[in-house]
Amino acid sequence: MTTAELATVVGSPRRPSYRTGLAALGPAFVAAVAYVDPGNFATNFSGGAAYGYRLAWVVAAASMIGVLIQWLSAKLGLATGRSLPELCRERFPRPVTLGLWLQAEAVAMATDLAEVLGGAVALRLLFGLPLPVGAGVTAMVAVAVTMAHTRRARRFEAVVAALLLVVLTGFAYIVIAAPPDPAGLAAGMVPDLPEPRSVVFAVGILGATVMPHAIFAHSALTGGGRYLAGGARDTDPAHRRRLLRWLRIDLAVAMGVACLLNVCMLALGAVVFAGGGARTAASLEDVHGGLDTAVGAGAAVAFALALLASGFASSGVGTYAGQVIMDGFLRRRVPLALRRVATLAPALVVTALGVEPTLALVVSQVVLSFGIPFAVVPLILLTSRRAVMGHLVNRRLTTVVGAASAALVGTLNAYLLATLIA
Repeated sequence: MTTAELATVVGSPRRPSYRTGLAALGPAFVAAVAYVDPGNFATNFSGGAAYGYRLAWVVAAASMIGVLIQWLSAKLGLATGRSLPELCRERFPRPVTLGLWLQAEAVAMATDLAEVLGGAVALRLLFGLPLPVGAGVTAMVAVAVTMAHTRRARRFEAVVAALLLVVLTGFAYIVIAAPPDPAGLAAGMVPDLPEPRSVVFAVGILGATVMPHAIFAHSALTGGGRYLAGGARDTDPAHRRRLLRWLRIDLAVAMGVACLLNVCMLALGAVVFAGGGARTAASLEDVHGGLDTAVGAGAAVAFALALLASGFASSGVGTYAGQVIMDGFLRRRVPLALRRVATLAPALVVTALGVEPTLALVVSQVVLSFGIPFAVVPLILLTSRRAVMGHLVNRRLTTVVGAASAALVGTLNAYLLATLIA
């Protein structure tokens, strides 16, 4: 089904409600993959190993912020038919737009670094491939996944959702084999930062969970007239609100899965490594080996397969988001192969220099957390303007909560800087 056909199906008032809803599902699952990329593996397992369940509240808080932000992004695309970068170019002064574009490209490179490295590590764990070779394979798969979108949007979403299912299945197997402590997990939901160093993990978890490029991608996936067939239905408030209800379901299911996976990662880090003596989670290889020792070979293989599926899916979504950023801010389209070569460069440099991949992953997530406000603030500003959103404009409470979320991220980042400087 092409995008135009999908728009006709979803826009038709003669279609049964459930069929309209099923046709509307998909974009949130693409965005959710960015919330369970290899950076999440690194930060969550490291955080769980270092502090047990005590940072579970950070995962929960980051997931709640992510749900709000992705909801605003999806609503922006539906209301305007445009992506967030396109609206920034149209509504903000040119110097502001250029600044937003530059930081978005920097964030995209940090994202690609995490995703490509994650896939490369997984290929080394499973097949013994050298990291540079694995990085190249991951990059090629990302291009193939993204090319599915150029043919059919639904095919792209189906491929990404299938890879997400592999991640979910892998962790379901591990959790059954090594169940977390419910009481410890519940206690970890009480806000607590045990020591200054834990701020680095907290900010890394936040950066790994709330991904700026997912904000850009989600607005593009719900924009472009995907859900509206044209004519009177384009401005029919009742029709748009029906679509919004289904988008909420799409978002609730997809982000619920992402949140569950993040909690599982941190909890498994606590189960397998906290107080584990010689066992550490200093690297993804350590996690793999620790699972093999503590749980069994099946758990280690399940972890590696989940990491590989995450790397492939998130790298494909990252490549798509890079296109959205370039097209939206500059109205320039770069060939997929050329863009992948450019964004692969940092990962190749990191592997060539012998930098520990997991350290690079954690650092990349901290960098990403600094890019969150530059995507969230424009999103809140645009969705709070009636001239942009029409009857889908934010309620005052939504705007206030969104602004508070952006302020929270900024405060954590400032505290991290102060801690590092001191």
